[in-house]
Amino acid sequence: MQDDTPDLEAFFPYRLAIAAENFSRNLLDVYGREFGLSREEWRLIYLLAREEQITSLELSNRTTLDRVQVSRASQRLEDKGLITRSVAPEDRRLKLYACTDQGRALFQAIFPKVQARTKEVLDRMTPEGRTALNDGLKALSDAMNEHPV
Repeated sequence: MQDDTPDLEAFFPYRLAIAAENFSRNLLDVYGREFGLSREEWRLIYLLAREEQITSLELSNRTTLDRVQVSRASQRLEDKGLITRSVAPEDRRLKLYACTDQGRALFQAIFPKVQARTKEVLDRMTPEGRTALNDGLKALSDAMNEHPV
């Protein structure tokens, strides 16, 4: 029997997932090891530090985290005094999330280090490679947005 399945290493979804995971792990070294945040906590802090308030639905949609992951990460962040959570008055099924001053200060301490690590990794690529990557990611996102699941 002939197997027409391509090698896993040549399968685009696999390659994309591996590259994204490796990049994410590299950044986790900064916000995780240096600041004690999980990937999910970092994603929430990143969004919340830049907004006045966000609903639980918005957080789920903008972070690729499901409701359970948002709930658990936000509970840990609230326990650390980095965010607040409250019930949305217009829809009691939703929660409102906001960053505390302590959370914003932590974000301000972490973000330059994450940016520096990102630059360090991307600088290993040629300028042409970075341009191709940016163009390819935009094209992929545009294609996915044209036909959302």
